[in-house]
Amino acid sequence: MATAAPSAASRIAVVTGASSGIGAATARRLAAAGYRVVLTARRKDRIEALAEELGTAGHSATAYQLDVTDRAAVDEFATAFKTIGVLVNNAGGALGADPVATGDPADWRTMYETNVLGTLNVTQALLPKLEASGDGVVVVVSSTAGHGTYEGGGGYVAAKHGTHVLAETLRLEIVGRPVRVIEIAPGMVKTDEFALTRFGGDTDKAEKVYAGVAEPLTADDVAETITWAVTRPSHVNVDLLVLRPRAQASNTKVHREL
Repeated sequence: MATAAPSAASRIAVVTGASSGIGAATARRLAAAGYRVVLTARRKDRIEALAEELGTAGHSATAYQLDVTDRAAVDEFATAFKTIGVLVNNAGGALGADPVATGDPADWRTMYETNVLGTLNVTQALLPKLEASGDGVVVVVSSTAGHGTYEGGGGYVAAKHGTHVLAETLRLEIVGRPVRVIEIAPGMVKTDEFALTRFGGDTDKAEKVYAGVAEPLTADDVAETITWAVTRPSHVNVDLLVLRPRAQASNTKVHREL
């Protein structure tokens, strides 16, 4: 389905966590849809390489090294813009899969700070710029973990529930202003880094997450969905869109061919 071209007043799209996975794929999709993308992440080399790739393809892209948990840095970043059209809050991630009884509080804290406070920091800093565009969009990339729990996922589930509630509450609080709030909640997505990071680089544990699943979602599947939601007409808001691979019926019900 064709997507509507962004207006001149709303053509800048900021993507957090754009160094890999869903963030990088979303930046590519939004650039192809006509947005000037601003790529943010902690890994400067990754986003600079992506900006170069997009520029070579004829798109407009800028890399900006940013840690979303550093509020002072986020506020400084926001001063670069008078208006923006789209904010994709994608930065986040999971650490560990221990039960609540033995989970590492440091991991829980990191997940909360990245997934929830990072989203809060960037959204607060850029919300006036989104409103100034006259047609802004806040996208919160949460997870099906934000809508249902599972054993061994307590810390990540808690963080993503926080992300979901942030999006839901913001939508209530700014109704009537020219800003849409969209939540995209992916289920099982196979990327190069998500599970590997979660399990501290243990490739065997990471591969077991997807074992026997013929076609988990890809980062581009999610990116395409985000771009579709963003490019709906201004009066159409996709409050919440949950997407899973066909093989996954719930967080704990997955068809595996082993």
